[in-house]
Amino acid sequence: MKYAVLVFKNLFRSKRRTILTVLSIAVSLFIFSALVSVPTVANQILSDTASSTRIAAHNKAGLAYSIPVAYRQRIVAIPHVEAAMTQSWFGGVYHELYDQFPNFAVDHEQIEKVYSDWAISPESIEQFKKIRTACLVGAETMKRFHLHVGQQIQLKGSIYNFNVTLQIVGVLGGKAPPTFLLFRRDYLEEAAGRPGFVSMIWVKVDKPENVPQVIAAIDEGFANSSAETLSESESAFIGGFMQSYRTIFRMAEILGFIVVLTIGLVAANTAAMSIRERRGEIAVMRSIGFTSRTILSLLLSESLVIGLLGGLLGCGSAFIVLKLFAVGTGSMGPMSSIRMPPLVLAETLIASALIGVFSALGPAVSAARRNIVDALRMVA
Repeated sequence: MKYAVLVFKNLFRSKRRTILTVLSIAVSLFIFSALVSVPTVANQILSDTASSTRIAAHNKAGLAYSIPVAYRQRIVAIPHVEAAMTQSWFGGVYHELYDQFPNFAVDHEQIEKVYSDWAISPESIEQFKKIRTACLVGAETMKRFHLHVGQQIQLKGSIYNFNVTLQIVGVLGGKAPPTFLLFRRDYLEEAAGRPGFVSMIWVKVDKPENVPQVIAAIDEGFANSSAETLSESESAFIGGFMQSYRTIFRMAEILGFIVVLTIGLVAANTAAMSIRERRGEIAVMRSIGFTSRTILSLLLSESLVIGLLGGLLGCGSAFIVLKLFAVGTGSMGPMSSIRMPPLVLAETLIASALIGVFSALGPAVSAARRNIVDALRMVA
């Protein structure tokens, strides 16, 4: 601590260089922390949403194909199945095309059984069953559009050629995706002319260990039918849905590390130039009693402070930007769930410290160990 004042003064002997170095590290670590936060989306969604006892049964040909609603009765009869709920994708738009969020029509009689972990209040469930046009909305969508319970809204059909007018009766909580909106499937069926097909069926199983058995029973029961099913656990279903983003995630990680490596080389060059300019000063310090270890510690401390300042500025800015981005872009689907987890924050600060220390390590060791007479002769 007794050399802290000396370190501080040396940092600002060339204010322009110090400020530019801090800003360059901050920009690079802003990019790094933002990019490395992207791959956390999949793990975050799986941990926040997936249940170990829910199964998604959909058409084997793909999510774009439907299955008969009559499948539900046969699925409910399978051993270890507690409840089954049909679901149809509506894909409505609230105001403009960019005001999109996931919205589905579901069985109102089964919602609290299948989604028991979504923390829907008993009052909201009662209203959802009572009012034909009722809907339940995720907390993030409520906040994004400044909605409130009791409000009436209209969704414009994008897949269907009609609109639906809905009344908000409750908010989805717990492990419910915060951007979802659910309304009653009987209302959709009536408006669509009762087609008798749904997008998928969600199945609630009594115990996690019985999930594989139920999955096999469902798919075997509808094998060789006109609409064969592909059933999978909720975590596997969400993981498959996120598969389209895997390339983006991998590229983000690679680009993040390239950015850090590049700024590390730039910082090393800057540190080498700064220390080279101070060879005479370092030689004088050695001659009046400063040890090589003390000088090395001073030089590394200066570089460490610069690195940490850049890291704090960079990851702090990225944290704020990602938070604002997540609030304002609910239409981005899974990508709107990007957050900066504490682990990425710690990794960024560690990276900034390493950039600071290792960028100056080589030049600092060389300057601290140089022969005093040779150093003075070189600057004489």
